[in-house]
Amino acid sequence: MEEDGGDQAPLPHPPSSETPISDPNLDPPSTCPDSTVAHTQDDGSDSKPQLNQTDLFRAVEVVERDSLAIAESFNSLFSSLRLALSEVTSNSVDHMHCFGDAAGRLQESVLDAATKGNRYINSCLRLNEEMKGVDSLALQLKLLRRNVDALDSGVNRLLRLP
Repeated sequence: MEEDGGDQAPLPHPPSSETPISDPNLDPPSTCPDSTVAHTQDDGSDSKPQLNQTDLFRAVEVVERDSLAIAESFNSLFSSLRLALSEVTSNSVDHMHCFGDAAGRLQESVLDAATKGNRYINSCLRLNEEMKGVDSLALQLKLLRRNVDALDSGVNRLLRLP
């Protein structure tokens, strides 16, 4: 704490983005009126505190320093928040692009699988229709075999005649 007639406090640093917030010079002397006020008059009786112009300027200077420190702290905080929001927004946009790409590829794959599935179903239906004619074909083959067997038997009988 500074007393009356002490050295004047140094002026605050100009604001910059490189100034650390925890600067040891940012702890100003107290602005409490007890350290800058005279409580007694020359005759020893108590009176109202009186501030001289130097003390008033020192108090204003301390308030300015405190205000500057607070402003720098808020500036740093908002810069950090802005950076974090930018990163989150950037990541969200990247994720949305990735999601859009994945959804597009999935849609293409589903469409391709559906097309191949429809081809398979159509092939099965065609085969089923063709298989319906196989029953009549089997009957025809059985009849043909009987006729061939009968013909063979008849030829064998004719050839064995003595």
